[in-house]
Parts: sequence; structure tokens; C-alpha cells
Amino acid sequence: MTKHIVLLPGDGIGPEIIDATQQVLETIAKQFKHDFTCETQLIGGSAIDSVGTPLPDQTVEACKQADAVLLGAVGGPKWDQYPSHLRPERGLLGIRKALDLFANLRPVKGFDSLLNASPLKQEIIQGSDLIIVRELTGGLYFGTPSERLANGDVVDTLAYQRYEIERIIDKAFQTAQIRKKKLTSVDKANVLESSKLWREIVEEKKTNYPDVVVNHELVDACAMKLITNPTSFDVIVTENMFGDILSDEASVLTGSLGMLPSASLAENGVGLYEPAHGSAPDIAGKGIANPIATILSAAMLLRYSFQMENEAEAIEKAVEKTIESGYHTADLHVNGGKQVNTKEITKMIIKQI
Repeated sequence: MTKHIVLLPGDGIGPEIIDATQQVLETIAKQFKHDFTCETQLIGGSAIDSVGTPLPDQTVEACKQADAVLLGAVGGPKWDQYPSHLRPERGLLGIRKALDLFANLRPVKGFDSLLNASPLKQEIIQGSDLIIVRELTGGLYFGTPSERLANGDVVDTLAYQRYEIERIIDKAFQTAQIRKKKLTSVDKANVLESSKLWREIVEEKKTNYPDVVVNHELVDACAMKLITNPTSFDVIVTENMFGDILSDEASVLTGSLGMLPSASLAENGVGLYEPAHGSAPDIAGKGIANPIATILSAAMLLRYSFQMENEAEAIEKAVEKTIESGYHTADLHVNGGKQVNTKEITKMIIKQI
């Protein structure tokens, strides 16, 4: 089966982790007799440096024509002083909007052999296995006006259309149905009008999914419970900014953002897959980056965009076996085991496949 993937390495460690993941995908293609073709396009700071914009039209068109998109990371202090429309992050927000990627799925699963890499007590995080479903196209990140005013004040706008809330909540219910049939909706309905509407729509929608148990949490309470009682969650659904914050917070359950993959999905169209972490410019080029989040994102790509469940499981099992063997990268402060670099852990995962 021939499938075309657009690679967006981006900035910092992005090129290194994309290269590692491409090797894993090539191994899967060979092992399962598929044909994956890849092309590389610019995004983020590297695109600004090359063509003066964080999201070139050529990149957008290539992504729209692809079967799936695999992204590395964007951003870095080099571009911090640029105006907001020329920040690398605008490339990421822009491609999500251009592809209408409305749903971000971020699984958070702790590996037993990495429990001591987390700053939390093992008895608290053991058994953690949840997924955060985050809305991607609305909220503060896209609302207008968003600007500095002439008098020195600033304004950002939190805006949602009803259909944007309805479709992400449907996606969350559907995700809950194939897991433990437990959904936690997170909002700030005691303060925000958008959250009041969000909660109303969840209550309306739950009649269509009678097999799913629903509860509501305020975002501040959810943030606390993620740290104190993470096993109480299975599927969490929330709006854009809350989801951004909570999913990064959840990284402490695994010991490192370097372990967290994600999928960003459209209703009908190409999906984009990326690690949850940033570009880590401080370690770029040193060969010590953790590629696992990107490799696991490729597993999600195979599952959601290509419907290749066996191939996705092959990657996930290979990662798990590698970790269980005691190998880890520098970002994971594991007691015991052996620290290896990017190329070494990639070779070990490929060997397991």
C-alpha cells in the first residue's frame, strides 16, 4: 500500500527526531510490505529564515495533498523578538487552521519501568492511562481582536462557535466509547460564558451516548487532581487553552514530555502528528534528544490516518520493550538503567520491530 507523508522537521531538535522517526517508518514499511513516500517542507523558524514566513503556501498545499503529516517542533529564543505574526508558533497554529484540525488527541500512559522518572510518588501515578481530547481551532488562540491598543492596554478574545464545541465533544464521547466509557469535561463554567455553553452542550450530547458516564470538572480542580489522583481520569475533553496547559502538566506522569505523542485530526481530511514537547534548542545538534514521543506519534499516524493497527502496535510494543530493557535518554532521570543517545535508542526500537 502506497501512502504519502509530508515531514515538517521545524526547529531545534525537530530535524533529529523526525529523522529517527522516518527510519522507524521505513522499517515498518519493509516489515509489513508497504510503500511510504516522504517529502520535507518548511515550517516555523526555519521557514522564517528561508522564506520570511512561518508557514509558506507551498507547505500548506503539500500538506493538503498528503495522506498524513508528521511534525517535529517549532520555536526558539532566536525568534522571540519577532512580531507576533512572524513567530514560529504562528506556523503551527496556521497549519492546524488550514487543515481544519479540530481535535487534538494526547494519550498519557506511564511505563512501569519509568515510574521513578516522575517527580510524583509511584503509588500515585502507577496505572495512569488517560487521553486528553483538546479543541484546536477556537478559543483565545484564534479570537479577534487580539492586539495591543494605542493606549497601552491589550485585548485577547475567547470566542467559540457552537459547532466547534459540538464536534469536539462528539469526538470525546466516541473516544470514551472505545475505552472505559468514562468522560470528564473540563471548563470554567463558574466564570466564563463560553464554558457555560460548553457545559450545556455536554449535557445535551450525553443523551446520544448513554453508555458513557460523564462528570464535569472546573479546570483548576482538574489541574490539581491530575497530580494528586491521575488514575481517576480516562478521557478528558476541554477547550483549546485549557487543553494546552493540562496536557503539558500531564507529562509529569511519564517523567518527561519526551514520552508524549499526539494526533491532530480533521473531520474529513489529512491528520497531523507531533510530539507534545517543544523544540529544545538548548540540546539541538547534540544527538541526545528523546525521539520516542515522535516515534509514538508515528504509531498514531498509522492507526488514525492509515488504519494500520498491527503496524501501530508493532511500534508501541517495540518502544515498551526498549524501555523495559532499561535504556533511556538523558531527559529521563531513571534510577538504574543505561543512558543512550538519539541514534542508539532509535536503533534499539528498530531492532525490536
